[in-house]
Amino acid sequence: MWDQRYNTPEYIYGKTPNDFLVEMIDRLPKGEVLSLAEGEGRNGVYLAQQGCRVTGVDSSAVALQKAQNLAAERGVQLTTLHRNLSELEIEPAAWDAVVSIFCHLPAPLRASLHRQVVQGLRPGGCLLLEAYTPRQLEFRTGGPPTIELMMDLKTLRQEL
Repeated sequence: MWDQRYNTPEYIYGKTPNDFLVEMIDRLPKGEVLSLAEGEGRNGVYLAQQGCRVTGVDSSAVALQKAQNLAAERGVQLTTLHRNLSELEIEPAAWDAVVSIFCHLPAPLRASLHRQVVQGLRPGGCLLLEAYTPRQLEFRTGGPPTIELMMDLKTLRQEL
């Protein structure tokens, strides 16, 4: 599904990094960063431009090739990992930061992944997460189509 969606010359979400990521960049450690659901590379490339060593994970090989192309265009290194997040194994204490920008996952998978993220952060590490809450459905302006793919603060606290 995602390979088909990304299989276009245009960058579906553009080449400009996510606004929240840009706003929060000074709070992130400039070390090893894992970017979940990286897509076409706009966030991972930006992180690399800021001095981070980034590994972007995505289930779409097409998106990751576009991410590599964007990294080359911008003159930065970006490591990519073609993996479904249900199969991702995060090594303990391997990351200074984990970035999850609109990584829409079913609740059981999300909870399992969040447990791994907590274990995968080094002491002093940071999780930067942006997600839709169920309230987004009222606005009908985008985001995932079902509540199951969204989260609220209570759920997030339980998962982390």
